This record gives sequence, structure tokens and C-alpha cells, in this order.
Amino acid sequence: MKAYMQRMGRSLMLPVAVLPAASLLVGIANWIVGMGISNAGTTFLMNAGLAILNHLALLFAVGLSLGMSKDKDGSAALAGLVAYLVPQTVLAPLSVQGLLGLTNLADVNPAFNSMDNNVFVGIVAGLVAAEMYNRFSQVKLPMALSFFSGKRLVPIMSALGMLVVSAILLFIWPSVYDVLVAFGKGISGLGFIGAGVYGLFNRLLIPTGLHHALNSVFWFDVAGINDIGNFLAGQQALDTGKAIVGQTGMYQAGFFPVMMFGLPAGALAIYQSARPEKKKQTASLMLAAGFASFFTGVTEPLEFSFMFVAWPLYVLHAIFTGISLAVSAFFHWTAGFAFSAGFVDYFLSLKNPVANQPLMLLVQGAAFAVIYYFGFRFAIQKFNLMTPGREVGTGEETPEVATGEDKFSHLATEIYTALGGSDNVRVIDNCTTRLRLQVKDTNQVNQEKIKATGVPGVKVIDDTNIQVIVGTEVQFVADEMGKLHGQSAPAKRMNVPKQSFEDETPVDKEVAKTNELYAVANGKLIPISEVADAVFSEKMMGDGFAVIPTSGEIFAPVSGTIASIFPTKHAVGIKTDSGIEVLLHMGINTVDLKGEPFTIYVEEGQHIARGQLIAEVDLAMLAVNEKKTDMIVVFTNGEAIETVIVDTVTSVHGNEVIGKVEAK
Repeated sequence: MKAYMQRMGRSLMLPVAVLPAASLLVGIANWIVGMGISNAGTTFLMNAGLAILNHLALLFAVGLSLGMSKDKDGSAALAGLVAYLVPQTVLAPLSVQGLLGLTNLADVNPAFNSMDNNVFVGIVAGLVAAEMYNRFSQVKLPMALSFFSGKRLVPIMSALGMLVVSAILLFIWPSVYDVLVAFGKGISGLGFIGAGVYGLFNRLLIPTGLHHALNSVFWFDVAGINDIGNFLAGQQALDTGKAIVGQTGMYQAGFFPVMMFGLPAGALAIYQSARPEKKKQTASLMLAAGFASFFTGVTEPLEFSFMFVAWPLYVLHAIFTGISLAVSAFFHWTAGFAFSAGFVDYFLSLKNPVANQPLMLLVQGAAFAVIYYFGFRFAIQKFNLMTPGREVGTGEETPEVATGEDKFSHLATEIYTALGGSDNVRVIDNCTTRLRLQVKDTNQVNQEKIKATGVPGVKVIDDTNIQVIVGTEVQFVADEMGKLHGQSAPAKRMNVPKQSFEDETPVDKEVAKTNELYAVANGKLIPISEVADAVFSEKMMGDGFAVIPTSGEIFAPVSGTIASIFPTKHAVGIKTDSGIEVLLHMGINTVDLKGEPFTIYVEEGQHIARGQLIAEVDLAMLAVNEKKTDMIVVFTNGEAIETVIVDTVTSVHGNEVIGKVEAK
């Protein structure tokens, strides 16, 4: 088990290594926005970082499946992707509604709202896919099914395995989630002790993704606390009695000393505990991860570096976090965040009137830096924890060598020798039925010797490319040749003329210029000139229409691809196949609400159908915050549009055709 956990920890290093860059992009964007500057540049930086952070679970699925596979083959990573997509789709709220026969989407347990980026599900998917690869990548099915043998079988088995996992989670996950929510409500009345208990379990639950259940109790308005919302509301929250100086922010403040000071000090302890020959490599990882934690409050790069390989250290970290939240709550030192407890949000919270003695959090941070540093150093040395840089050896496995009497090994050896061996062979690849080979000189290939092996045929493409027709079991021959050639797997195609490949003829696809328009919600259809915002009503951004909704379900006005989702979730960009750019803006001035009223059911890059349910809006929350509910559709690249026709009806239903837009 210990060795397995260490392999798991090493495998996580690949996806974890990309996170510091993402967190810095998001942190810089938040910094600029906090200074009152919001433009295309901040959106560009924010979305660039969120593109990675919002797919953390997917990165873990792919990274673990690759790292835990026996020969680090790329097909294992593909299986990890397939394994992750199954529960992400099956356990999405809309799917769960259908599976359980629920009448309303709102009846779906909120436990399923975080399945689109659930780290626990990503980890399970990666481990399942790796296990399926290790078990089935060399399985040889009967001739009739031989096309699905070996590596082609792995994604199929991974999908089936995760389908079973999804079925289990469908019934178990809501109960676990509800128990944690009840637990959170129970400890919310314990004052500073409750804050400490919350901090402890917030960290302990991160590997499972269930920390969101606790966060919803303390940070949002599940139990009437709404710590983040009330803190960010500032003076308005004070005036309405929703915030109390020294109390509001108590479930956030204690994270600042940990993320800005404690974890970076822990990173220093991990670096200093590394083996001398690995200190340079460890330093680069710890420096990037420590800075990300300090500056932006993104702790995943650091936490996942030791979460599995040295889990006792992670438990110690959770205990320290709980103590930190208890201390700040006891002394009523408060600060808050819109993104996370890094320097960016700390600096921005200093001017918030709800913050109480926030400078004392720096003093507390200095104390926790000492606690973390010496606590980590002691634990690492005392229990010989295998933190990054302390592993024995490289952890890499020796590739297999083609040996034995296996017919594929024998055939591969015969063909490889006839090709001229390592002196002539450059690249080995295969398609459905044939070996695709790149050699230095096809004149050096002994074609007669290859034909003598009994293969159906040999085809010379040019001076450097040759194909050997083997049949549907070609993959196994390619695998064995790869081992002979010193590869752990067949290499990818390189410099092979395109005309030599099958089924690669491009197909011209006619794109319809006319796009039907669909009502985005149930309610009253109004021309864009009647929208209660001059930017839209005067068509500064383009022509369009709006719906004053009577229910919160929001549907796609056109079919196309999700081009962007704003960080605050209040707006979605769609691009049609004909090139028309559509902005769906939900409400007016709703950017101030930091995404709380909005549940998005799509993601960037996803192709959507016209009339598809893409979001849900809490209209009651908009009303409470005195925000207009206009659901506005704008065509932002007017130069690409020929005509826009919208019906003159007033009462509309979501999914209903209300007009058309035609591209030039």
C-alpha cells in the first residue's frame, strides 16, 4: 500500500506542475479587477488561468492514468479521459433528474452540482483507467472481435468500470453530502471552536471534493451565515445588519495565515528535507507552488505534492488550519476573499469596513510560518515521510523486452530484422490493419523476407515510408516491435506524406447561414431597445432581444460552441457555425453578485444545441439584491450579420422559436 501511494503521489506531479502558472494568471487578473479595472485583458488572463483550474479533476484523471500505467503508454491517458467523462456526464444535474425521475431540476440534490470538477471523481477515474490498462492492454480477443483487442479494449473497460462507480455514487453521494451539511450546521453555533472544527474538516475533505458541502454552510446562504457574501457586501451589509464587525469573515480569516505564510514555510521545510541530488528539482516545484499559495491562495500545487505520498503531513496541515481559524475567530481578527486567501484578496480586503484588525493576521501568519516550518521538518524527519525529493530511486519502471515464443513477438522480430533493424528503422506506428513504418531507406528493406512471414502484403510508399499489412491484430505486432526498437510504445507518425494514410480526405461541409433564434426563458419578449441599460438598449454592443423571465431556467438562443463563460457566471459567449458571435447576458449589473445566483450547465468549448438548457438563475436572489432580471441576447459581431428578425409576440416559452439571424 505504501508503494502504491508513493506511485500515486509521483503520478500527480505531472498535472500539479501546471497549476502554479494557472493560479498566477488568475491572481493577476483578480488584482487588476480589484483596482477597478475590468477589460478584455483581465478577462483574457482570468479565463486562461481558469481553463486549467476549472478542469483540475480532468488533469488528475489523465495524469494518474498515465503515471500509474505499467509502461506509461499514451493510450492509458486516453482511457483516463474516457473514464472521467462517464461520471461527469452521468452524474450531471440534468442527467440525475432524468435517472431519478424528478419533476424539477431544483429537486436534484446539490451534491451533484460540483461533479463537473470533482477532484475525487478525477482521482478515481485515473486509478480505474490505469488498472484497466494494466489488466487488459495485452488481452487478445477471438478473431471475430480482434479489432477490440489490447489497447482498444482499455477505454471500453474503463468506461464500464466508471459506469459502475457512477451508479454507486448516484445513491451514496447525496447521503454523504447531506450528512456533511448537517454536520456543518451543527458546529456553526460553537463560536471560535466551530470555526476551528470547520477549518480542520475543510482541509481533510479536499481529496474527496466534499469540502464544498461544508463551504456551502459557512460561506454561502445555506444556513443563514453567508460569510463571503456579507463580507464582500461591505458597508451595505453593515447598514442592513447582515454583517457584524469582528464576526463576519471569521470562517475566512484563518485561511490567510495558512495560505500566505504557513504553507510556503512548509514548502521550505520540504525543500530542505530533500536529498542533495534532488534539491534543485524540488526547489523549482516548491518555489512555484509556495508562491502560488502566498500570492493567489491556490494551494493545490503544494497540497497535492504531499497529500498522498506523505499523508500524515497532510493531516498535520489540516490540524494547523483548524487551529488558525480558531485563533483568528477567538480574537475577532477578520478579513475575507472573493477568490481565495492569498495576498491579492488580503490586500483588497483591507479597505473593506467589515474587516476587523486585519493587520493582526500578518502577526498570526508569522507565528504560523514558524509552526509549519518546524512542524513539517520534525514530522518529515521523525517518520521518514517521502515528501517530494526524498524518494529512493527514480520510480520509473524498466520497459519490457520482446521475448518468449509468443507468435506476435516472433513475427515482430522477423519483420524488424527484415526492415534493417535499428540501423534503418526510425518510426513505428500502426493503424487498423497495417504497420506504418518510417525508415532511412526503403531500398534496404528485404521485402521478400517480410512476405515470407505470411503477412498479406507489403506496400512501399516512397524512399522513407513503407507499410506492412498484418490484419486486425496489428497492434500486438507493433507493440513487440516497439520493445525491440527500444520504445515503450509505438511512436507517433512523423513526416509521413499525408496521401499515404487512409480515410484522411477532407470532406467539405456546408454551413447554414440562417440560424433560428430560440427564446432563452419563459416570460415576456421585449426588443433590445427596451432593456433597462443604455449599453444594450442603444445597441452599443449590437442588435438583439431580451426576455423578462418568469422562471430561472435559461436556454440556448442558438446552436453553436460555448466560446466563453465569464468568471462571475453572469454571461456566456456562443459562436455559431456560421461565425455569428452571441452574448447571453443574464440580468443587469449582476456581475456584482460574484456568480452566486447562477448555475452553469455547460463549459467552454462545448458544442450546444439550440434550445438546450445551459444555466439556471436564482431570480429571488436577483430581486433581493435589487437587480433587473432581463435575459439579454446580443449579436456582437454585426459586420458578420446580414439580417436579424425577431417575432412581435410578447409571451414566450423557453425553447420556442422566435425569429432568425442570417450571416453574410
